[in-house]
Amino acid sequence: MAAVPPGGPAREFPWWLAVAAAIGLWLAAAIARDPVYAAIAATLWKGVGITVMVTLVAFAAASAFGLLLAVALLSGSRVLRQAARFYVEIVRGVPIIVLLLYVAFVAAPALVAGWNAVAGPLGLGPLQTRDLPLLWRAVAALAIGYSAFLAEVFRAGIQSVDPGQVEAAKSLGLTGWLRFRLVVFPQAFRTVLPPLGNDFVALVKDSSLVSVLGVADVTQLGKIYASGSFRFFETYNVVAFFYLVMTIGLSLTLRALERRLRAKDGRR
Repeated sequence: MAAVPPGGPAREFPWWLAVAAAIGLWLAAAIARDPVYAAIAATLWKGVGITVMVTLVAFAAASAFGLLLAVALLSGSRVLRQAARFYVEIVRGVPIIVLLLYVAFVAAPALVAGWNAVAGPLGLGPLQTRDLPLLWRAVAALAIGYSAFLAEVFRAGIQSVDPGQVEAAKSLGLTGWLRFRLVVFPQAFRTVLPPLGNDFVALVKDSSLVSVLGVADVTQLGKIYASGSFRFFETYNVVAFFYLVMTIGLSLTLRALERRLRAKDGRR
């Protein structure tokens, strides 16, 4: 087994990043100089905004719901614990793409039918399935799917907080909400930041699954362009380039934030 460098793995020169950057610069130069690559990039760029929006909205919703689920998993109520555990285990056991199709073509029509059944007697306007855009059905499905994974992340982070600190906060007269907001969550957040970052990066990649619903993200526009021009090699090079810029950029940013938080904790 090779010896670890004296400074540890964290001090090792990131050759992988240098190689990735070299490939990225080559693709960027091709996009700038080659008219074929430039046309592909111009077409796919229209889908970057959709990809970013889907990722941000779905992750925000999944984080909020996942935190509520984590609190329910740690609740003193057996009913809440069992209901939250049922949700987490069932949703985590369903592939994201199946969840997308189920929400889009089963849950959405059922929701419309339920609304119409209630709205009719009340004199409210009827709703049609096409009134629910596929884009928002996809966002809802991703939020539902990732909330189950984030619930376990938040649960583990909350449980990692020293119970003695919670008891100390309780002895100071802080209410349950204040104990959570001022004592538990700030410490838990430092613990859950790495797995939260990993899930965020994973969601950027999984957002490509919305293309199965015809949502015009980077992947869907790439499929349309490649099938029409037969430039599969160039098109999917650019698709991969866009996703790698987003995912590697996010990963490096999150690692820098983690190092900053560790350094800040070390100075205390």
